[in-house]
Amino acid sequence: METHRNPLVENETEKSCPRTPSQPPPNTTTCCGCGGPAAEFPSPPSWSDSSSPPIYRPIRYPAINLPPNNTQQAIILAPVPQPQKVPTVSAPYHFQIPVKKISSQDDIRQFHKSVSCKNFLGFIVSLSESIKGHKISDPCHKSQTVSSIVSVIETLISWVEEIPPVQQSSRYGNYSFRVWHSRLNENAEALMFNFLPDNLHSATVEIVPYFVDSFGNSSRIDYGTGHETNFAAWLYCLARLGLLKEEDYQAVVSRVFVKYLDLMRKLQLVYCLEPAGSHGVWGLDDYHFLPFIFGSSQLIDHKYMKPKSIHNQDILDNFSKEYMYISCIAFVKKVKKGPFSEHSPLLDDISGVPTWNKVNSGMLKMYKVEVLEKVPIMQHFLFGWLIKWE
Repeated sequence: METHRNPLVENETEKSCPRTPSQPPPNTTTCCGCGGPAAEFPSPPSWSDSSSPPIYRPIRYPAINLPPNNTQQAIILAPVPQPQKVPTVSAPYHFQIPVKKISSQDDIRQFHKSVSCKNFLGFIVSLSESIKGHKISDPCHKSQTVSSIVSVIETLISWVEEIPPVQQSSRYGNYSFRVWHSRLNENAEALMFNFLPDNLHSATVEIVPYFVDSFGNSSRIDYGTGHETNFAAWLYCLARLGLLKEEDYQAVVSRVFVKYLDLMRKLQLVYCLEPAGSHGVWGLDDYHFLPFIFGSSQLIDHKYMKPKSIHNQDILDNFSKEYMYISCIAFVKKVKKGPFSEHSPLLDDISGVPTWNKVNSGMLKMYKVEVLEKVPIMQHFLFGWLIKWE
């Protein structure tokens, strides 16, 4: 182990043991200060043009600093996902009840080789690109479909007010969430009719399961990134149907997804939803991932706010309503106690990344590896005609 010398101690040693001409030069194995024996260190290895240099091991791992395992290497080596245009479907339609297909790592590999996976991830990247440099309140194109979806989510929020939590002894998992979720199941198809044209009413058989599974599990009373991914998959299905177009994407993030995030935080706080599959302190967040992707994109090339700005409480207080990333950090600090570096070390470490562009590209790579390549999460993902199992 390397020993770090204290310069004050060194100065005192030189005063008590002054050098004399008879003492050996510094390059020998004798201490220049006191004349005692010193440890010999081997000379550094040499290498030629045909051989590789020794492996460089930094004193401090660069962000993103994950627990030491193969996941960290996979994220570092993964290419940055790129945006893709969503191919729309046309009649004749072959809607079907979507089913689960993933149960092993081999299934994960098959999924990631498929066009469906690449296009779904490309859709998320496109959403991220659409909000780049924009505040939540910035004017944007807002279609009737987007307005109707926002209205649907507002209806779901109103149900929380109508179904208060029951008094119970357990800290997590209030049973009233099952009542709320039951109402969601009963009304989901009717809610879809608010924006589906008549010729696409038959699509409910395929898109309703994604929608219902976007707000948590009623049996376990939990919520996590898998449910959030189902919401993204539901939006992707609407894009496949041609109901959400590229000009809608900014509004999809700043209006629809922000409203969805408001609903989920309300559900988490009111019904005390258990985090589904949380990584503990080494996770990015107990519940969400996508708002960190979209939020970091919002802040790319911002004149004043840098990744390290999340430690400034004034910035959290004044900008959390305009920037999702700032909002997420403020929410984490609200619900978790203790030093930020202890309860959220990964987010704390990411704050050391120099630019938001690097944060965003790192988040996209991390989402692919930590969410879309994890069997415990993707085993619940559904496949039908709009998102095919290939």
